[in-house]
Amino acid sequence: MSFQQGLSGLNAASKQLEVIGNNVANANTVGFKQSRAEFADVFANSLTGGGGTQIGIGTNLSTVAQQFTQGNVTSTNNSLDIAINGGGFFRMTNNGAVTYSRNGQFKMDKDGYIVDSASKHLTGYAADTTGAIQKGAPVDLKINTADLQPKATAKIVGLVNLDSRKATPAVTPFSPTDPTTYTDSTAVTVFDSLGNSHTLQTYFVKDPAPNVWKVFTTADGISTTTLPTPTTTLTFPATGTGLGPTPATPTAVTFAPLNPPIPPATTPTIPTGAAPVTLTIDYSASTQFGSNYSINSLTQDGYTSGRLAGFNTGADGIITGRYSNGQSRALGQVVLSSFANPNGLQSLGGNAWSESSTSGTPLTGVPNTGTLGVLQSSAVEDSNTDLTAELVNMITAQRYYQANAQTIKTQDQVLQTLVNLR
Repeated sequence: MSFQQGLSGLNAASKQLEVIGNNVANANTVGFKQSRAEFADVFANSLTGGGGTQIGIGTNLSTVAQQFTQGNVTSTNNSLDIAINGGGFFRMTNNGAVTYSRNGQFKMDKDGYIVDSASKHLTGYAADTTGAIQKGAPVDLKINTADLQPKATAKIVGLVNLDSRKATPAVTPFSPTDPTTYTDSTAVTVFDSLGNSHTLQTYFVKDPAPNVWKVFTTADGISTTTLPTPTTTLTFPATGTGLGPTPATPTAVTFAPLNPPIPPATTPTIPTGAAPVTLTIDYSASTQFGSNYSINSLTQDGYTSGRLAGFNTGADGIITGRYSNGQSRALGQVVLSSFANPNGLQSLGGNAWSESSTSGTPLTGVPNTGTLGVLQSSAVEDSNTDLTAELVNMITAQRYYQANAQTIKTQDQVLQTLVNLR
């Protein structure tokens, strides 16, 4: 009798509907991977071996295989949300237990660790205080919210054009408080070792000798040399440029950082407590042409302390912090793990999988290397469930169920006919 085939078909259709129902239920679950019910036919064992007339006894559920295809990536307003575009899994830890996930909805806990909704820690490579990534064994990623240490200015690079038509100042010697004693001037803000800002003023004085300019500097209004000694002297070639002025090497300048004066005082006298500022000024790319004085570029490499204003994750997994002083620094790097057989992973629920004997050993590395995908900050990967396809599959499974029920009904009618024979 074919009741066995019909019953197995009913059971198979029921299991398929369960799988479809689970896919539909998780159509809005971030990082979810839809499953597919896979079936196999069943034949009875024969003592004499199989034959051409052997009839199967139904079907059974062979496996429920998850489909690790890419889901759509949707932008969010949370900088800690991270989407994987390509292969790989986030590596998560919970009290030493390692799990893997595609759900990139992260947040920061009270201790600064990046965690998911189940308080599992995202792992990666930590960064030291200079922003250098410390590669090795992955660790729990922690956002360092400490202020960024200030950096004292060590170099100033200036690019100016000095007007060769200017006359030598009629009043001598040079005095920073008397504009008639210098030709032109410029200023730049520099920083000491504590992050205090200071104004370094540069004065250009046309010398009676052709193509020669004396350069004087003051820090917060105080001369950095004993006047009338200049800080340096620029001597230009007759072309005004080309080989550049002499000296071409940067000029060293040192001054003691002082706090701003307290009124009615006009000159600062109280030290800031910072180390003496020693920097170099480089005007080797400057020119002397018969055109108006211009400041084309004036840069310095120092900065004050800064507070963490925000951060984002790059495609390579590096978490870059942005600070209130305009600086940026690496805070860590997210790692991803891949498997030779991702379908061999053990589903744990909660958008998590664990390694198994059939998945293979995890291969862990930085994003965009090998088979690992890239990351997208402020975005999440949607479920890869195709609702349209699942609804069609649901109709098909329903018809399978009805057809198998019909085979049982027909067999029952045949059996009833046999019973009623006289």
